[in-house]
Amino acid sequence: MANDDVSLAARHGEVHCLLGENGAGKSTLISILSGMLRPDAGEIRVDGKVVSIDAPRAALEFGVGTVYQHSTLVPALTVLQNLLLGETRGLTLKTEAARARLAEVAATLGVEVDPDAPAGELALGRQQQVEIVKALWRGSRVLILDEPTSMLTPQGVAELQKVLRRLKETGIAVIFITHKLHEALAVADRITILRAGRVVGALDTAQLAATSREEVQAHIVRLMFGEASREVADVAELRTELESEEGAGGVEEGAPDADALLELVRASARAVGGFDPGIEDISLMIREGEILGVAGLDGNGQRALAEVIAGERPAAAGEIRLYGAPVQRLDVSARQKLGLRYVTDDRLGEGIVTSLPVSLNLFLKRIGQRPFWRNGRIERRSVDREARLLVDAFDVRTPSVSTRAGALSGGNVQKVVLARELSFDPKVVVFHKPTYGLDLRTTTTVRDMIRGLARGGGAALVISTDLDELLDLCGRILVLSRGRLIGEVENGPNAGERVGELMIGVGDVVAA
Repeated sequence: MANDDVSLAARHGEVHCLLGENGAGKSTLISILSGMLRPDAGEIRVDGKVVSIDAPRAALEFGVGTVYQHSTLVPALTVLQNLLLGETRGLTLKTEAARARLAEVAATLGVEVDPDAPAGELALGRQQQVEIVKALWRGSRVLILDEPTSMLTPQGVAELQKVLRRLKETGIAVIFITHKLHEALAVADRITILRAGRVVGALDTAQLAATSREEVQAHIVRLMFGEASREVADVAELRTELESEEGAGGVEEGAPDADALLELVRASARAVGGFDPGIEDISLMIREGEILGVAGLDGNGQRALAEVIAGERPAAAGEIRLYGAPVQRLDVSARQKLGLRYVTDDRLGEGIVTSLPVSLNLFLKRIGQRPFWRNGRIERRSVDREARLLVDAFDVRTPSVSTRAGALSGGNVQKVVLARELSFDPKVVVFHKPTYGLDLRTTTTVRDMIRGLARGGGAALVISTDLDELLDLCGRILVLSRGRLIGEVENGPNAGERVGELMIGVGDVVAA
């Protein structure tokens, strides 16, 4: 059951936060309220009247607007053109009336929106404001925000919180879905917790006001995870503050005199496609025992950086050094044998072959090597035997090693990829969005694996759009913008604000 007997109420002028790990039923509930799915039982009431939301258009007609986690704006169109998409009243578009309506809605929210700006050129925070304007465009009285801060800077989160306050003042009911406890406590008037499709607890305004943050945190974690709550109690997303005391999450800095395992010296790579800027003149160093972070808004050269290091994309200039020796002319396989590994952000499209069993996916990069291949043939017994050991070691939840890899959940697919890349003596591993879209238990497991690599004498480069993740793991954080490194921040007090400022172009650049 994706949703099982779920009841909750969104009240005018309140923010109702919905918490729960992946698989708790949040997405299904959103789909029901936005008209994407029809419920099998139960009622939806708007202003006390039972309604049938059987399509997205019906949701809009009843005043229910949804802002999804990823932007639905058409990048090539202007803000005004995006707002007018789907307008069917009349034969011509009333652009002047639309400009006036945009100005009215923007003023209500307390934001500035340029109607003629191409949507694709706006910062993510501005795109999200346009999404909210779009949801309110036709008079929405209930606004659903699905993980709205997942790719925002701290400054963008602060702007969103101001917008939420303005929405409350105008009487809008907001349903705010998040997995970050500090954000929920900053904005919530009420909190409902889902687990396994059911409502397992709720906190109203009076309870939130009368209970300390520490007690609220402990209570919510127990409700979300039950007996497994101890496993996730210290994950960054469940702390009540964005940045806790230095090192609380297990930050790995490496010794200042430790050997450099990986260096990039003025490395550049060409762009691939219209939304990939490539990289230009990148220099960085990762020492033994260090976890180095790379922050930046998505699409600013992260994929190019990861692929150049892994050998999947040729370097147009500069050097890539492993243990001090240049490796930019070596292919992926040769770099693998030297201990350089890559965990891609596209785990389904690039990380595994979905039609092959789990066992073969674990050995894709060891094709032809003994004892798993002999005379050009797969040694099934050896592959299956070693695969079972890896499945146990990395806690991959699969019926068997013969199960088709594409049938696994996203978290277990990620564990398969990690098992492959973190076995057979890895030294330096590039992680691109290692926990994106994973539930908090799997997130905890993956981050512990990254820390384990560093503590075992290896090194990690963690590329992520989730600033909480980087603050939880990394001693230093580099900031990438339009394919160039524009600054470096040491982890510690106010590091998140400093990284955010660099991401949006505020403040002096600190040389990396």
